[in-house]
This record gives sequence, structure tokens and C-alpha cells, in this order.
Amino acid sequence: MIPVCPLDDLPPGESHRLDVTPPITVFRTDDGELFALDDTCTHQDASLADGWIEGGAVECPLHASRFDLRTGRPDCLPAKIPVRTHEVLVVDGLIHVVPSTGAPNLPPGAQLPGVH
Repeated sequence: MIPVCPLDDLPPGESHRLDVTPPITVFRTDDGELFALDDTCTHQDASLADGWIEGGAVECPLHASRFDLRTGRPDCLPAKIPVRTHEVLVVDGLIHVVPSTGAPNLPPGAQLPGVH
């Protein structure tokens, strides 16, 4: 489990990026729901933390692909591959992420540091 921040420090409609490998972003919807996705758009190397949360999706700031916060699936082009999702828990007022054990879906040409 990775500690993120106190729940009160993440306002509705905002996100918090974790500098882990690969980066993960926690999103809090306007309704207060919490979701965590791999931070990198699967179409091209762009940070989803810099995108816009609308309803139950985040829009990539680069080419406007939208990813469902629940499933990680894109609902429009140019992205075709989902981003990996992670479990989010709130324990004693602190947000935590339980990273997925699945392999991340990276944009074409991207590699994780130390993996060749």
C-alpha cells in the first residue's frame, strides 16, 4: 500500500500524482469518489494528472482521449488501449493506493526505467 495524502488535501475535481514507477495518479471526482490510474496516456507520453476530470472520466491534455476512471478504458480516439487501474483505500483519513500486479500499458516506444 502506498500512502498518498490526507483525504482533506485532495479536493473534489483534483488529482494527485505519485512519482512511482510507472507514475500513478489518484483522482477525486466532483462527487468525492476516488480512483487511481497509471498516469501515462496509452496513446502518447502525456500525464493524465494534467488532464481534466469530468464525470467519471479523465481527459488527456495532449490529444483529448478520455479514460473511464472505473475501468481505465478509453472512450474515444486516439487512445485505443486502457490504462491500468489501482485500488484506492482511505484509512484513518489518509488515501492509500494498492498498486495493480498487472503489467502497465505504456504508449508506443515508452519503456520503464531499468527495463530494456
